[in-house]
Amino acid sequence: MALQILECNGTFYITGKINSETSNSFMTHFTHVLRKHEEVTVNIDKVKEIDRAGVEAFKKLHATATENQKEFSITGYGCKDIYYEFSYHKAA
Repeated sequence: MALQILECNGTFYITGKINSETSNSFMTHFTHVLRKHEEVTVNIDKVKEIDRAGVEAFKKLHATATENQKEFSITGYGCKDIYYEFSYHKAA
């Protein structure tokens, strides 16, 4: 399944898989989005799969947003790997 990104009222809704095949286009898209917006919210309710490359993409986007003093939020009940990764780093 191809990765689909839709924007509605400032929230970007992701549908599909964020993996080694789609993570580069995901990163490219959101790098441009971060340049244009001060605040970016990504909803992952419809993400069916995420692999290590996908998690790394989210981590890089979060780091980029932080470096540029922008807000980057992940919402939804999608893949737990993302939440585990971010909560692990906050606890450490």
